[in-house]
Formats: sequence, structure tokens, C-alpha cells
Amino acid sequence: MKKLTSVSFAALMLAGSVAFAAAPAPAAQPQEVKKAAPEVTDLELAYKKEFAFLDAQKRDLQARLNKLNQTADAEFSKEQKAINDMEEALIGSNSKVNNQKELLLDAERVIESNQDNQDVFESTFLQADATLEKYGQQLDGDKAFAEMDDGKKVTELFRRGNALIKRLSSVTRENGSFHLADGTKTQGEIINVGNVAVYGISQQGSGVLAPAGEGLLKLWSVPATAAVTEFAAGAQVATLPLFLIENRNVAVDENKEKTLSDIMRAGGVVGWVIVVLGIIALMMVIARAIFLRRASQASGEVMEAIRPYLEKGDIQGATATAKKFESATARVVRATVRNLDREREHLEDIISESILHESEHLDRFGTTILVFAAVAPLLGLLGTVTGMISTFDIITEFGTGDPKMLSGGISEALVTTEFGLIVAIPGVLLGNLLSGWAQRIKNDMEIVALRITNIFTSEADKAAVDKVA
Repeated sequence: MKKLTSVSFAALMLAGSVAFAAAPAPAAQPQEVKKAAPEVTDLELAYKKEFAFLDAQKRDLQARLNKLNQTADAEFSKEQKAINDMEEALIGSNSKVNNQKELLLDAERVIESNQDNQDVFESTFLQADATLEKYGQQLDGDKAFAEMDDGKKVTELFRRGNALIKRLSSVTRENGSFHLADGTKTQGEIINVGNVAVYGISQQGSGVLAPAGEGLLKLWSVPATAAVTEFAAGAQVATLPLFLIENRNVAVDENKEKTLSDIMRAGGVVGWVIVVLGIIALMMVIARAIFLRRASQASGEVMEAIRPYLEKGDIQGATATAKKFESATARVVRATVRNLDREREHLEDIISESILHESEHLDRFGTTILVFAAVAPLLGLLGTVTGMISTFDIITEFGTGDPKMLSGGISEALVTTEFGLIVAIPGVLLGNLLSGWAQRIKNDMEIVALRITNIFTSEADKAAVDKVA
């Protein structure tokens, strides 16, 4: 069996004492008349001893229990204090951790700020190196500059920049070489007007200098020998021509006036097709104008020439007179005069047939000219599309870095449109004017033929009336 603890034993003894106290008292003995001295039995004595023992045990257990409670309370207070101390320590630790985190964030921000400042410095140094390199001052490879800290580097950059600005804001002279207009290299004196313009003086030629690429200079085509010579001698020059220089490493070419062949070559194959089409259309316009000019001899002259013969009824004389004129109107008049003796309906059919026969010559090239005028802008649009496709192909392959590479496709796109409109606008205008001219000639033919018929008929009717009278 397991050994009972002191608390369990005390509880057991307490329960026993309670049971003993609650036990019923022994039955009363019948008393004699005379009361005798009470006798203490062994059982009562045992009970009393046990009760006394248990009572002592109870007090002892109660004392122990109180002591245990006190000890437990003391331990609880001690542990509670320890817990409170640990909580305070934990709160203090958390506060320290938060402070450390804030310090860490501040340190990270400082590092980022320093890194940004470092990037700014590096970018500034790179830009300064690229700028100073154009004027013969390189930072890359300068050991003394590389060993400086950032502050001293900035100071050195300002010093060099001020010196460079001072040099570029003054007129300097130096011996050097430049190229003449024919490409010949010559030695002479070079006058630098700040960083704006350069002049060259040599026995072979003098004048304004322009960039020739890779730092070289060439003589510009503007005549300025006298002015530059006077300027070099220190004289006051009223007008001094100059060429503004942006970058000596990039060659500058003189703008040449474009010739017609240059423009046509810029249009490509479609441009040539439009030009050929326009030439053909122009030739047809000229030919048709000549045809109409010949066909449009004054109908009034023909009419006045044959009128006396018609009034006399002399058909042969009128026919012979009409043969003297070579025009479409004269041919219609001859056909009309030859058939004046026929019935009027038949005569009108002959006149209509003659006019239709002449219409074939009058309408020559008219439809073709209008077709060419309509096709020309469509060809121009085709050239525009092909030119833009070529431009986009170049952009896809090489990008947009060099505009000169894109100029070919753009020129083709614009020039073909220009050629198409140049051919179409005059073509439509002249084609319609010539068509109107031809229509007026046809109307004149019909009017003259009807007038001849009416004159001959009226004269014949008058003669018939006179004969009857």
C-alpha cells in the first residue's frame, strides 16, 4: 500500500474524531435508590484517550495545515513576483527589440540614402567624363582623380569646369590642319571663337570651317576669305559669317538642291511608272488638242462661204466650196450638201451618221486620258504603302536611331503621292476641258447641218411658190 501523506492522515483522524463525537452515548444503567460513584469503564477510557489523541492530532494537523498554507501563500507570492518580474523583463526585452528594429530601419534608410548619393555621384562623374572628353580632358584613367574622395572629386570637377568655360568663352589661336573644299589637307592657323565657330587661315585657302567628322575640320563653301583675313589681323569686321558647331565628331554635309532626277529616284519604281504614265497622258492631251483644233475651224466661215450657193440652189458649187475647208465641220457640211435633194428624214439620218463618224476622231484619247488621271493617284497610294512598309521593315531591323536610314522609305511614300496628284489633277482638268470642247464641236456640226438644210428647203419652197405664181 502507498504511504499516507500527513494531510491525508490528518483528514482521516479528523473524520474519526467527528465520528467519535457523533457516536451515541451508552445506554443509561438503572440507578439504584442510592447513587453510587460513577465508574469509568475501559471503553470510555479508551474513547477518551482516543479522543484526546485525535484532538491533539487535529490541533497538530491544523497547525501544520496553517503552516502549509502560509508556506504555500509565501511560495505563491514568490512565484507571482517571479512571474511579474519575468513579465516586466519580457516587456523590457520587447521594448529593446522594438528599439533595435527602429535603429535597424534607420540604418537601412541611411544605407539606402548613401547608396542613392553614391549613385548620384557616379552618374555625375560619368556625365562629367563624357562632357570633358569632348574637349580633351578625360577622368577615366586619371589616378590622382580616382584616389580622391567624393567631396574632393566634386571640387575638382568644378575647378576643371570653370577652367573649361573660361577657355571656351575666349578667342584662341593655334596651329593645325583642315581640309579645303576639294578635300586637300592643308596646314595653317585655326582661330577658335569660343566653342561657337572656327576659322582657318592658310596660303591655299581661308574661310569658315565646319566639322568633317572625327574631330576634323573642313572649309565651308560660303565665301569669307576677306572677312576672315581681316578678323585674324585684328580689324573690325562689319559682317563676319560663321558656322555654328555643335559637335566636331559628326560630319556636316552641305545641303544640295534636289534635281528632278533625284526626286524621281526617291520615288522608286512606282514613281517612275507614274512619271511615264504622266508623260503618255500629256502626249495624248497635246495630240487631242491638235485634233480638236483642226476640227474646230470656224463653222461660221464655212456657212458664210456656201450660203450664196445654197440661196441659188447650186448644190455642186456649195459642195466644191465646202471642199476647200479641211475640218470635221466641213466634212459634215459636204455630206449634208451632197444629200440635200433627198427627203428630210433621210437627210437627217445622213447628218447624224456623219456626226457619229466624226465623233470617233473627236473623242480620240479622251477616255484614256481620264483613265490615266484616275489611275495615277492610286499608283501614288501604292507607292505610299510600299514606302511605309519599307520604313517599318528598317525600323524593325535597325530601330529608329538613325533617321537617315528611314528617309528612303519616307521619300518613296511622299514622292509617289506627289507624282500621282501632279498627274491626276491636270489630267482630270484637261481631260474634261477637251471633252467639253469636243462636245461643243459636235453641237456646232449639228447646228450648221440643220441651218444648211433649213436654208436650202426655204429657198426651194420660195422658188416653187414663185414658179406657181
